[in-house]
Amino acid sequence: MFNFIRQTLLSNKGPSDNVPDKEERTRIAASVILLEAAYADHECTDDELNHVIETLCSDFDLSRKHAEDLLGLAHRERSQAVDLFEFTNHINNEFSREEKTAVLEAVWRIIHIDGQLEKHEDHFVRKLTHLLRLSHKEMIDAKLKARKQIQ
Repeated sequence: MFNFIRQTLLSNKGPSDNVPDKEERTRIAASVILLEAAYADHECTDDELNHVIETLCSDFDLSRKHAEDLLGLAHRERSQAVDLFEFTNHINNEFSREEKTAVLEAVWRIIHIDGQLEKHEDHFVRKLTHLLRLSHKEMIDAKLKARKQIQ
């Protein structure tokens, strides 16, 4: 909300020119969550970033250029956000349970891409599971499915 107000006040364009449409906002929210997963262990490798881009391309049917631009927006949004609630809340409002589980699977794939599970990463996924209103069983199922996909 504050970003919207700031953008509107600082630009000469009208509010409708500054606000991404609902579909783009959903992509940004998902991108921030995937990016947060990549940084959960306080370091983001090239493999993790490439996997985020590949996930955005495949899950949202985007070109690589669009996915990279989206990732740039996600970096900015992530740096300005206080927490993940605004992003998970948007996803909760726009995604079905199956789509939210798919996001969780993508998060697990990003976390497991380096072959290690750090305690910070595990904590992040548990917190995300709660914020997405998913069950512990759904979290474990997503983890196992992601592991199979990586191997």
